Amino acid sequence: MTLPEPTIPDAPGGAPLSPIVAGAWRMASWNLDVRGRLRWIEQCLDLGITSFDHADIYGDYAVEQMFGDALATSPGLRQRVQLVTKCGIRLISRQRPSHAVKSYDTSPDHLVASVEQSLRALRTDHIDLLLIHRPDALMDPDEVASTFRYLHDAGKVLHFGVSNHTPSQLALLHNRLHHHLHHHLALSTNQIEFSPLQLSALTDGTLDQCLTLAIRPMIWSPLGGGRVLHGTSDVEQRVRRTLDEVANELGVSPATVAYAWILRHPSRPVPITGSGRVEALREAVAALTLTLSREAWYRIWQAGAGHEVA
Repeated sequence: MTLPEPTIPDAPGGAPLSPIVAGAWRMASWNLDVRGRLRWIEQCLDLGITSFDHADIYGDYAVEQMFGDALATSPGLRQRVQLVTKCGIRLISRQRPSHAVKSYDTSPDHLVASVEQSLRALRTDHIDLLLIHRPDALMDPDEVASTFRYLHDAGKVLHFGVSNHTPSQLALLHNRLHHHLHHHLALSTNQIEFSPLQLSALTDGTLDQCLTLAIRPMIWSPLGGGRVLHGTSDVEQRVRRTLDEVANELGVSPATVAYAWILRHPSRPVPITGSGRVEALREAVAALTLTLSREAWYRIWQAGAGHEVA
């Protein structure tokens, strides 16, 4: 008996992203000139990676400008990519002399000013997906909902989401958007950390909520900042040995297995790479055609958790 493939509808406000997103947060350390940055963007596109993840603070407020300068050298390229950026963190920086203390800020003035700055830096007239970077203890959800409405109606931001929010924090803003009848502004995603070394999203309600609301989580640090492949602690070595074993059985790289482990979750996660190397991008994309068995998935989970399932 063949059953139909189950499908999860995208949320009403779901942003169209490529199944692997290229993360640009390390770009300032790649030592690429404008031509090199453009080549990296083109390499991503060649692999089917059309979405790029940013934040205003990346590279001490420099990465958006670096990316925008490269984007501007190729007319028409903007129409082929989706730009994701985040705001709401105020870093102490010479680039922002008015910031006296590291803090979070979701006030209307800060959100609008951050978007305007990102638009200028990225050399674009709109952001495809804007995320609140971290939970702000002083967030007024009514103000944020109204600000989202203003930015959307002005054509400056097409879709909205959050990052690093607990289920209750996401629900607060999600419910307020619905209370204001902004159904077309429903949250698109929660960008979270998730990997064989960071399992909490499986048990703290985060991924359950994504399934409930039919929003696709974006996953940062899918390789644990490289520790999944190169870490030296007991758990890191245990995970790496298991990834190596599964990779050898399947004839792929351990990194591809790590990405496939994330993609196996039914919430349909969207992993974010963090590398300027085209080979690392290829390893991520290769996971899209690799489906781990339940047994292989749980072997990797067990290595990360340090024990069998109860």
